[in-house]
Amino acid sequence: MSLDDVGTRAAASRSQLYHYFENRADLIRAVVNATSDAIVGGQDELLLNVADWSGLERWMDALVAMQVQRQARGGCPLGSLAGQLAERDPQARAALAEGLGRWQDSIGRSLEALQARGELRDDADPAALAATTMALIQGGLLLTQVRRDPQQLRAALNTALTLLRAHAS
Repeated sequence: MSLDDVGTRAAASRSQLYHYFENRADLIRAVVNATSDAIVGGQDELLLNVADWSGLERWMDALVAMQVQRQARGGCPLGSLAGQLAERDPQARAALAEGLGRWQDSIGRSLEALQARGELRDDADPAALAATTMALIQGGLLLTQVRRDPQQLRAALNTALTLLRAHAS
């Protein structure tokens, strides 16, 4: 994809694009950052409502419902971008890692809140549990996309919930 291709699809002139983006790499980073902001912002909003185990389950249900609504198409926008960019563009890879890290941190904060309320054992490691949960989400989203079956994400989230509940107080 070139800036000319983007300009054609966006109905913008090359000079307009160069006004905002120095080059193709700059445009790609802007897309990655905007995608990260949209996903993490939506997840932050959902995860702020996690006050107990049922809130965590509602968050997981919302992730699956989103895949049902999307007919299991698209997977994770960050994961899709990672598959296309991570090996070719170190700056895009770093931006994607940062975006996924922000989402993982959001999960970790919810788990820390559960721990502070005594719902998660003191010896549980919210950061490690968040990393494992993120890995399960990403795998579940990929399988959901490839198999066009939101139950793939449901299975991954059920596994995450089983792992998390194993650390319940």
